[in-house]
Parts: sequence; C-alpha cells; structure tokens
Amino acid sequence: MFILSKLFWIIAAPGNLALVLLIVGVLLLAFTRWRRRGIWLAGLSTVLLTAMAVLPLGIWMAEPLENRFPQPDLPARVDGIIVLGGSSIPVLSVARGQPALNGGAERLVSFVELARRYPEAKLLFTGGSGSMHSGRPSEAADARAAFIQMGFDPGRVIFEGESRNTQENVAFSLKLAQPQPGETWLLVTSAKAMPRAVGVFRHAGWSVLAWPVDYGTPGDTRLVLDFDMTPGVNRVEGALHEWIGLVAYRILGRTDALFPSAGP
Repeated sequence: MFILSKLFWIIAAPGNLALVLLIVGVLLLAFTRWRRRGIWLAGLSTVLLTAMAVLPLGIWMAEPLENRFPQPDLPARVDGIIVLGGSSIPVLSVARGQPALNGGAERLVSFVELARRYPEAKLLFTGGSGSMHSGRPSEAADARAAFIQMGFDPGRVIFEGESRNTQENVAFSLKLAQPQPGETWLLVTSAKAMPRAVGVFRHAGWSVLAWPVDYGTPGDTRLVLDFDMTPGVNRVEGALHEWIGLVAYRILGRTDALFPSAGP
C-alpha cells in the first residue's frame, strides 16, 4: 500500500495531472487526427493551472483541516510529547552535512518549547523516510542534529526512525512509548495533517491531545485573486493530499471516522 500510494500521487498531484493533460493534448493536436480531443485536454489543463494560480483554492481546501483542532489550553501536567516527522529533507542533510529543514520546521521548534515547559515528560520523535527507494536516510538523524543546534539535549528524546507514513508512525511509536491509561500525551504536527494523525492514534487506542502548528492559512479566507502559479499549485497539492489521505485511511480501516474532530 505504501508503494501504491506513492505511485498514485505521482499522477494525482494536481500539478502533475495538469502537465500530463497538456502533454497528451499537444501530442493529439500535433500527431493525430483527434485534434478536437487535443484542444479539449490542453484547454482543461490551462483552466486547472489558471484556477490554482488565480484563486485561493488551496487555502479554501486547507482551512477546514487546519480549523478542525483548535490549539487547546495546556494542562498542568503532561506525561509525554510526540512529534511527527515531515520537517526535514534527509537527502539534502546528508549531502550538505547539516540538517536541511523544510516548511514544517515549526514542528521541531514547538516540540522543544513544550519539552522545556514539561521537563518530566517522556519525549518521542517519529519519522523515517517517505521515499520509495530503500536505504534513504532517516528524518530521525536530522531531528537529533536540529535539537543540538537549538541547544536542546537529544538524550531526552526517544527517536523512531523506521516509519514511512502516519500509520507506521503510530504503530512503531506505540511500542516505544508504551503509554499508560490516564496519561496525557501531546501530539505535535502540522495543523492540516492533524485530523488524519489524531484519527490513527485514536484507532490504535492512544488518546492524544492535539497541538497543531505550522499553519498555512489565516482561518477565514474570502475571495482574493492573485496570480502566482507555484504557491497556488503547492497549496492545492498539500491540502488535496490530506483529503485523499483521510478517505483512504478510512477505507483501509486505519481510522474510525472520515473526518476526526476535537470532540469525543
């Protein structure tokens, strides 16, 4: 399923899909008698790319995800804090000899901040490699190096570096953390990924308190026209990835709800 999901997303990613439609349309126009179909496909590609560049589609798609779990009041006692990977690019880290953090770096920053606030809490980082190629470096090594750069002792942290997706994050971390009934665990990850992540934790019987970070939307976006292709496509792809993930995880029985919420 891991490999199938990666292959599916290569085609389903909106930017890639629009490019495929454009290429097929041009080929039909140039080398076949199906010119009308070629014009239709090229036109559809143009409409998709223009919509993603001009309209805030990605923001509209991401806001329900990011608003689903409001950041709660912190409790007086926290027994454990877990942060999901997705904050670095391990291949670049190895090539350049330093942690190459991406737009999800706020996960690590917030994790360290919470760890200092709760010095007695058990700490766990979970994240391996999401690549289809075996032998790729793990995010766990990047996280360790980043903690050292931030002046935080990585010796306090349990590192899980074998997981490839959220379902494996939970399964492998459960064995390492061994949470007990009645304990309070904070879950730190990007706000748009929180519904799917919490759903997997709940399905595994691990009750967590969501601490969403790394917001990409203001929460109440109205119609604002722009013309910026790259951010527009990236935002749509990021949000669509989560919506498809929610549906797929529910179908596969990895969550108990299609759109998990902050309530019971």
